[in-house]
Amino acid sequence: MSFKLEYFNYPFQAMGTPCEIQLFAKTELKARSVAKAVMADVHKLEARYTRYRSDSFLSAINRVASTGGRIEVDEVTAGLLNYAAICYEQSDGFFDITSGILRRAWNFKSDVLPDEAQIKALLTKIGWQKLRWKSPVLEFPTAGMEIDFGGVVKEYAVDRAAALCQSAGIRHGVINLGGDIKVIGPRGDGSPWRVGIRHPRQKKGLLDTLLLSEGALASSGDYERCILIEGVRYGHVLNPKTGWPVRYLSSVSVVGDFCVVAGSASTIAMLKEDKGSAWLDAMGLPHLWVDVNGVVGGSLLK
Repeated sequence: MSFKLEYFNYPFQAMGTPCEIQLFAKTELKARSVAKAVMADVHKLEARYTRYRSDSFLSAINRVASTGGRIEVDEVTAGLLNYAAICYEQSDGFFDITSGILRRAWNFKSDVLPDEAQIKALLTKIGWQKLRWKSPVLEFPTAGMEIDFGGVVKEYAVDRAAALCQSAGIRHGVINLGGDIKVIGPRGDGSPWRVGIRHPRQKKGLLDTLLLSEGALASSGDYERCILIEGVRYGHVLNPKTGWPVRYLSSVSVVGDFCVVAGSASTIAMLKEDKGSAWLDAMGLPHLWVDVNGVVGGSLLK
């Protein structure tokens, strides 16, 4: 006896952004049960790694970091730290999870540039190489540092959500956490999903639409949080070596097998500025970029 697959859509909020689970399943009961498990896992990761809650594990790590000291971490956190170490190496030090401390200088809700002296002081507390990491122990020889998994956890959550769906027998679906996307096979009829890439300068405009039956898509851009001063846009993607926002690309979208790879690669490309696209080519990652002058390029360009 064969069952026709039905389409189900579950929107929810997590990690400060609208999220969505789209999937095809035989029954609503099955779809709802899988969606509930995915949402619970995403919320669990959010609670563990958010910097907005004093009871999160990330806050516990940063309390140790603030005074200088060491802390033992669990297997999932160790995996995230190992991945952060790889990103730091692959990016020549541009992708650095210790650079979140720069938000103390940058307030994207004001129209005031930070004080250069404050940025210079914060730069002394930045640098993955200043940490000592040997699983399972993370040590902070320099007091006053902090780490932030903001560039990794949401994308990791997408991949975990997709794996949860697959292990529950879902073969057709899409996980979308605030624009970070993983495709779990084609639609129920075998056709690809239409996945839009937003335009960085047009609020509801699309730069392109991709047809995907598998893989992941993630984007980085200067449009999420920014300030405009005297006609110059200062975005939230901050160079950990200078403390100032990148100024060459306004957005980069990357397609990969895993969302965590696509996400970190798009951020690294933004940070590498005019060398970002060549770096993505060298990594073999299909991509699309727009520079601050509106020029569009990349290997996904039709």
